[in-house]
Amino acid sequence: MPQTLTFLGLESSCDDTAAAVVRHAPDGAAQILSSVVAGQDALHAAFGGVVPEIAARAHAERMDLCVEDALLQAGVTLADLDGIAVTAGPGLIGGVLAGVMCAKGLAAVTGLPLIGVNHLAGHALTPRLTDGLAFPYLMLLVSGGHCQFLRVDSATDFTRLGGTIDDAPGEAFDKTAKLLGLPQPGGPAVEREAVLGDARRFAFPRPLLDRPGCDFSFSGLKTALLRTRDAVVAEKGGLTIQDRRDLCAGFQAAVADVMAEKSRRALAACPGMTAFAVAGGVAANATLRARLEAVAVVAGVRFIAPPLRLCTDNAAMIAWAGIEKTLIGACDPADLVARPRWPLDSTSPSMLGAGKKGAKA
Repeated sequence: MPQTLTFLGLESSCDDTAAAVVRHAPDGAAQILSSVVAGQDALHAAFGGVVPEIAARAHAERMDLCVEDALLQAGVTLADLDGIAVTAGPGLIGGVLAGVMCAKGLAAVTGLPLIGVNHLAGHALTPRLTDGLAFPYLMLLVSGGHCQFLRVDSATDFTRLGGTIDDAPGEAFDKTAKLLGLPQPGGPAVEREAVLGDARRFAFPRPLLDRPGCDFSFSGLKTALLRTRDAVVAEKGGLTIQDRRDLCAGFQAAVADVMAEKSRRALAACPGMTAFAVAGGVAANATLRARLEAVAVVAGVRFIAPPLRLCTDNAAMIAWAGIEKTLIGACDPADLVARPRWPLDSTSPSMLGAGKKGAKA
């Protein structure tokens, strides 16, 4: 029978320490009672990217404080909870371990059920948290460390249709920002510059569009931007502000074109979906959202993108995924392990490579 469940969620797979409390009502409605995220941008800014050791130390120092804040904001205590969900992978192993150990301690003290959640499942199930979306639906997960199309048939049944064979798009945005002297995180910085740029000035490749299927490749696009930048510098002795804006606009347009076409193919391969959903940090990019929504309109399916605060890493999605697993009878033992790699679709061949923001799955 449907029941009220209140879960604490913990997330620490990369560079955001997060805790949240989410409630599931008997009618299936979800309510985010609190969502606390402690970012680490300032800690990593000088290094041009996430430093795993620094991230792990920060998670260990901040997780208990985030839990305390989440419970306080939600107006609940540990005694009011029905379970604890925690990201158990994939991700930077030091950070994942910090979250798992905190969750284990809380579960041991309270006797509450412990649910290990795949970070990617958290993103993939977010449309059910925000919109009550029914299965099955097509999900495009795009973030700093991951990029893949998933057919979502249940809280534990995912089929991968394609993914990146090298860099994830968020990683490519970060590297582009670094090449152009923009601050990290790179995605928002590149997007801000692109708004004022001419996307037609530079001719960038659209990788893998000449091949069938739904796989992505962004490493070559990053290299093309590097060479174009160097050519401009050699010709003019440096980059003007407008040069940088045009480079950003051209790069972003190339990513958008590739994602739009691959999404069209994925939707064609999955008739009967209730919606086309997008999640992950890159889903916060307004240009990419608009292009993907246009693809959904042409395909005649509903388009769903979570609120921006739930696109990036957060613990509300982890708490919700734990609730979904609990409703179908799943629970993990006290010896739950942290996993740097954890594919959602165990039947498909593994995607090669490991991104700067964590191992691909």
